[in-house]
Amino acid sequence: GFARGLMITLGAHTRVYLAAGTTDMRKAIDGLSVLVQDVLNEDPLSSHLFVFCNRTRDKLKVLFWHNNGFWLWYRRLERQRFWWPKSEAETPVVELSVRELGWLLEGLDLTKTKGHDVTKYTLF
Repeated sequence: GFARGLMITLGAHTRVYLAAGTTDMRKAIDGLSVLVQDVLNEDPLSSHLFVFCNRTRDKLKVLFWHNNGFWLWYRRLERQRFWWPKSEAETPVVELSVRELGWLLEGLDLTKTKGHDVTKYTLF
């Protein structure tokens, strides 16, 4: 999985937000944090994952606040492209599960891939 081998763990409450459309990959933590606030209307300190992609869809950045500082992960593909949602005025952000982020990082098209729904079970 995505979080395997990292020094941090992602909780069950962790959400993943994709910034639809393209992002200038020259942006670092401060610039991406501004996008999270101004475009995605989310809190960059929320401990959720915020994912950004470049125009050619071969680079991703993931911004994540953990305890007392930011993590910024960067992924560059050498020959292939990521599936990525187009930007639309009414939907600047797409929410995924952590599991779906793993699929995205593995190269799956999320419009054609769907896992089993999560079922909440109670005895009575």
